[in-house]
Amino acid sequence: MAAKDELGRAGEERAARHLIDLGYTVLDRNWRCAQGELDIVAVRGAHLAVIEVKTRRSAAFGHPFEAIDGRKRRRLWQLAHAWVEAHPDLARARSVRLEAIGIIGADPACGELEHLVDLS
Repeated sequence: MAAKDELGRAGEERAARHLIDLGYTVLDRNWRCAQGELDIVAVRGAHLAVIEVKTRRSAAFGHPFEAIDGRKRRRLWQLAHAWVEAHPDLARARSVRLEAIGIIGADPACGELEHLVDLS
C-alpha cells in the first residue's frame, strides 16, 4: 500500500473514533458505487451525516478543507443521494448534511483535527 493511502486510512480511522466519541453511530465506511466513494456515513440524532475526510502531513500545500470546493460538494451530494437510495431504511426520516474532517500531522493519530459540521 502506498504511503499516501496509509495516511488516508489512518486519518479515516481517527475521524471515525472522533465521531463515535461525539455520539455518532457510524453506518458505513468507504462505501462505493458507480459514481464514487464516501469516506464515512454516520447518524447523530435526526441527522444523517456524509463525512469527507482529508488528511495531510502538513499544510504546506494548503489546508485539507481547501480540497472540498464547490465541485467536490456537488459530487458528495450526488453520492449521498445514491447512498440514501441504496439504504432507505437507515435514511428514513433523517435530514442529510455534508460534514468534513481535516487532519494535519505526520501521524494522523495525534495530528490536529478539525470538524466542520455543515458544508451546505
